[in-house]
Amino acid sequence: MSESPVPSAVSVLVVEDDAVIRRAVQLALERYGYDVSVAEDGLGGLEAFRAGQHELLILDVMLPGLDGIGLCRRIRDESLVPILMMSARGDALDVVSGLEAGADDYVVKPVDIGVMVARIRVLLRRATFHPGAAEAAAEPGPGPRPGSDADSGSEEGPLVFGDLAIDLRGLTVSRAGATVPLTPTELRLLLAFAEHPGIVLDRRRLLREVWDYGWEGDTRVVDLCVVRLRKKIGADRIRTVRGFGYKLDRS
Repeated sequence: MSESPVPSAVSVLVVEDDAVIRRAVQLALERYGYDVSVAEDGLGGLEAFRAGQHELLILDVMLPGLDGIGLCRRIRDESLVPILMMSARGDALDVVSGLEAGADDYVVKPVDIGVMVARIRVLLRRATFHPGAAEAAAEPGPGPRPGSDADSGSEEGPLVFGDLAIDLRGLTVSRAGATVPLTPTELRLLLAFAEHPGIVLDRRRLLREVWDYGWEGDTRVVDLCVVRLRKKIGADRIRTVRGFGYKLDRS
């Protein structure tokens, strides 16, 4: 992959205990134009995160003291910043644990910098998702909007699915009137379902539309993000169609 610097310096925090890997990732990302800060353990990473204004975090799973999974959970309690996990083995347990903790994606070490940069760019695009784009994507054309109440009236009103309301202009979600905090990835996933209410979307399609993978990605990221989303918007709102995928319940 040819180097293509980012338009402006994006701040990235890398938390990795291996000095060689930490330095290699830092130098590689700096060549792509990123402003990179580093920390060598979990507690140091948490301190650096709280002290700075980082737009993306890269966390190793195996960290001394506070490990990457615990660090991810602590950060998720405070922020929706995009998180990319690094796993030494690509072990299923590492991957699942990281995604369950709130990570948006993962890469396996030894890291392919080209793949890492591609995934960073996708995560940053999701994090800066423009309301106008969401509104256009969810606009079905003439007739009632999917999920909207019959008496909602205004074309500018939110999409409503039972007690769930999605404001496409403000990109906010509420359930029974209470705001639901979603990560950029969770919001993109919900918008994908809201664009096609009642229609089954398979995992590969969701990888393309939500994760923007131009290659075959790991469908576990879809399953674990659906699990996290269900916990926030209601367990029965997104239904599993065994052997096919998932669909958003209209009611």
